[in-house]
Amino acid sequence: MKPEIHPAYRDVVFLDTQNGTSFITRSTIKTQEMTDVEGVEYPLAKVEISAASHPFYTGTMTIIDTAGRVERFEKRYGRRKQKAGAAEEAPVADEAPVLAEAPAAEEAPVEAPAEDTVASEEEE
Repeated sequence: MKPEIHPAYRDVVFLDTQNGTSFITRSTIKTQEMTDVEGVEYPLAKVEISAASHPFYTGTMTIIDTAGRVERFEKRYGRRKQKAGAAEEAPVADEAPVLAEAPAAEEAPVEAPAEDTVASEEEE
């Protein structure tokens, strides 16, 4: 390996911001914050979701809204809805006439099994 081209691989504390669970693992992530665990100082990386809070592993469903995901969605697609709604309100010229639907075919009644076959099965 060439020296000084690889990132530092060290112990890092990952903190789940949803429930406060933290765990130590090795990583090359660069962080600005530090934390003290059992008298040893480690770099701190905050994560929004981990196995301790993920619905698949916990069996509970939680709604997560981080960094305004709903607002971004409304900003992107909400405007399209409003534009489409304005277009629908405009009068439409020369609409095609609606044709009457054909009556549905009647279904044959379902027959119940004969009583003789039920009695013979019970005897066996």
